[in-house]
Amino acid sequence: MFSPAQSGANAYARVGVETGVMGASPHKLIVLLYQGARQAIAQARMHLQAGNVGPRCEAIAKAIRIVESGLQLALNLEAGGEIAQRLNALYSYMTKRLLEANINQSETMLVEVDGLLATLEEAWLGIGPEVARMAERASASAPGSLTR
Repeated sequence: MFSPAQSGANAYARVGVETGVMGASPHKLIVLLYQGARQAIAQARMHLQAGNVGPRCEAIAKAIRIVESGLQLALNLEAGGEIAQRLNALYSYMTKRLLEANINQSETMLVEVDGLLATLEEAWLGIGPEVARMAERASASAPGSLTR
């Protein structure tokens, strides 16, 4: 069904993804989760338009897993205060909308959730430079650091 070259390319892609995750900062991991959820939604939209029920359901399920088991579980509700609470509620809303999109075969709902994720991803990317500066300062002031 698949050529050996295609199989090799898929294996190479998996290794690349795994390597990217293994070396990623916590900030970058969240970016990867946003991108993965949005990619799954894009695939779900494509399958919805083509009438491919099984693959559509799989893509939506993947997006839900990323939102629930990745983004939502990464929240520290105690330390994060009101922002974490609001994100938690928003992620729950997204999950509900994705389920409804699957049941109702609604591209509009998929577009809505993708838009929410895009907004959050953009904001998260926007704080990246500040996160990097804070991490650099923390490592420079750590005991045993070479720079003092």
